[in-house]
This record gives sequence, structure tokens and C-alpha cells, in this order.
Amino acid sequence: MREQHIHASHPKVINRLKRADGHLQNVIAMLVDGRSCLDVVQQLQAVESAIHAAKKTLIHDHLDHCLDAALGAQHKKPAPPMDEFKTIAKYL
Repeated sequence: MREQHIHASHPKVINRLKRADGHLQNVIAMLVDGRSCLDVVQQLQAVESAIHAAKKTLIHDHLDHCLDAALGAQHKKPAPPMDEFKTIAKYL
């Protein structure tokens, strides 16, 4: 059985995904109700934004915690390539 893998960012990610789920449920209802394409697309943009924000938060958390832990002793001294990678990944 795998060890539980929880980070401080997970509640934030869960909230963003719940927000995305709420927006998606709204999109479905809007389509069923025959709402305008503009209204539907605006809500779809909200779904996409919420999912993107959740993914970005999770990736950054992984880089900051999981990757550092995996490198362990190899990463005791400053690692400019890894630091640069973390910095550039923030632009994902």
C-alpha cells in the first residue's frame, strides 16, 4: 500500500478543482437551458482557468518539495540548473 502523499498546497488545489467542477456543472446546465454561446464559452473559460491554476500549483509544489526530497544528498550544495528549472517552470 502506498504512503499518503499530502502537501500544504493540496487544500488549495482541491478548492480550485471544486470551483472548476462548479463551473463545469454550470456549463452543462447552460447548454441544457439553451443559453447563448457567448455565455457558455465564458463559463468554459472559467473551467479552463481553474484547472490550469490547480495544475500549476501542483507542479510547483512538486518541484519545490518532491523533487528536492528525491534528490536528497545529491542536492546539498546549490544546484544552479535545478534552481533555474524551478524558476522557469513558474511560467508554465
